[in-house]
Amino acid sequence: MKVLVIGGGAREHALCRSLSLDPDVTALYCAPGNAGIAEVAELHPVDALDGDAVARLATGLGAELVVVGPEAPLVAGVADAVRAAGIPCFGPSGEAAQLEGSKAFAKDVMAGAGVPTARSYACTTPAEIDEALDAFGAPYVVKDDGLAAGKGVVVTDDLAAARDHALSCDRVVIEEFLDGPEVSLFAITDGTTVLPLQPAQDFKRALDGDEGPNTGGMGAYSPLPWADPKLVDEVLESVLQPTVDELRRRGTPFSGLLYAGLAITSRGVRVIEFNARFGDPETQVVLARLRTPLAGVLLASANGTLDVFPSLAWRDDAAVTVVIASHNYPDTPRTGDPINGLADVAAQDAPDAYVLHAGTRAEGGAVLSAGGRVLSVTATGKDLAAARERAYTALGRIRLDGSQHRTDIALKAAGG
Repeated sequence: MKVLVIGGGAREHALCRSLSLDPDVTALYCAPGNAGIAEVAELHPVDALDGDAVARLATGLGAELVVVGPEAPLVAGVADAVRAAGIPCFGPSGEAAQLEGSKAFAKDVMAGAGVPTARSYACTTPAEIDEALDAFGAPYVVKDDGLAAGKGVVVTDDLAAARDHALSCDRVVIEEFLDGPEVSLFAITDGTTVLPLQPAQDFKRALDGDEGPNTGGMGAYSPLPWADPKLVDEVLESVLQPTVDELRRRGTPFSGLLYAGLAITSRGVRVIEFNARFGDPETQVVLARLRTPLAGVLLASANGTLDVFPSLAWRDDAAVTVVIASHNYPDTPRTGDPINGLADVAAQDAPDAYVLHAGTRAEGGAVLSAGGRVLSVTATGKDLAAARERAYTALGRIRLDGSQHRTDIALKAAGG
């Protein structure tokens, strides 16, 4: 089958890498892509937020499946335009993608579905904000209601900082703090059947020890040796299936990738947030462990045939990914710096370790940084310690002036 992937980050590189290894994929395209994706897919320019432009490109390429990676095109209704052109599309409708596009919508769906989550208030005025902050107390959890590329959340003991963030948002959701470790669990769904993937844990803070500002994610690992073996079944039963059933009941069926960000609290599992697409950087480690060829399961989601799709097969190996970010990320990152050492990783560490590109571009034979998160160095191994060692060994070969990365990704889980 001919597959077109929309997007240009490390998540899309991970998707394209897995699709390129699928024997059923006869042609692979990505729009707009990046310097790394160009090695496994044919790149095409497109405005990813323009549904008609994406549909025209897919039609012109003869694509038999379109995979929409990022959240902004999904919320903009790009998947609707592709489906209207008669092409199967992996990704929810614009209406269903409001599960990520609006925190308040997600809270309403969870209430209707009986899904456990933090108590919250949706606020639009200073008086409502003050009342909510006072009701919950510190630590304060303040979330921009709309899309914010993973950086619209402030968790702080500083009342003034919490209030400032709340006032900077048009609409804000303020909620109780959830204690306990966080887990990301993805599920592929066709709007009825829900197929959970393996859980992962990501690291949102910029600095070691979970210090510093929130980011889009600085690394991830899978599996989770400390998690209850029944966790996936429990989340499927109490969170994922009820949410999908509630959206279908409302006439807004959700097909594509449903991502649940969870807190494993002293009172049980609670949903922190939903996303309507593969998460970055968790996708990098989850797909590294997936043995089932990817294209077939994505097509079954798009076509509504997951109920007859075989169970997913997983590798026993563990996977770790470490993000290399630009100087000054997550504030105003510096771009345009040359990246060296990529060929060394390919020559010395493959296939156990490899580099997925996030914010890169090719220029005159060189690869340059072009975003805040630049690369995801990903590795597999017999356990987390082995995968971690391989990832950091490969990372050590890469040179990007002024770059930053965390040194403690998966350290505690690996027994360090």
